[in-house]
Amino acid sequence: MENNFKIIFVYTNEMFLYLPQMKSSESKFCNCLYFSANALARKMEKLATDSWKKIDLSPSHAYLLQLVLAEPGIQAGKIAKHLQLTPSTITRLIEKLEERKLVFREAEGKLTKVYPTQKGKEMKPLLKKCVDEVYEKYSKILGRDESKHFIQNMNIITDKL
Repeated sequence: MENNFKIIFVYTNEMFLYLPQMKSSESKFCNCLYFSANALARKMEKLATDSWKKIDLSPSHAYLLQLVLAEPGIQAGKIAKHLQLTPSTITRLIEKLEERKLVFREAEGKLTKVYPTQKGKEMKPLLKKCVDEVYEKYSKILGRDESKHFIQNMNIITDKL
């Protein structure tokens, strides 16, 4: 039987710990959608975070900023729908982008609209570059066609659940 463990060394309290890392497909929980989806999400989060850290934004902040750049004056509720996050999470993300002077909010009656600042607009090419990098990383591993089909299938499953 082939051993497919990755070896990870963790340095703690002046000593190294040897932690073998198992493939998800070898886990006792590999037939569980919850487990598999979360294992995939953690790996994708790491891949995306590594790409976005070049511009000092989390993936969530970067995708929100992209929505605001694509549709200046977008309402927070619409952002929440596109990012599939709760309104309170969107508020926190917007606040962080406001602190960084990348977006601003403007009240129009009962509506609050979100607009990019000039600094936010200047980030557009960098955001595109990060999106492209993430796409290239996973496409290189999975293949372009398989990536496309996998994403389509994930969206179908997500919509059903």
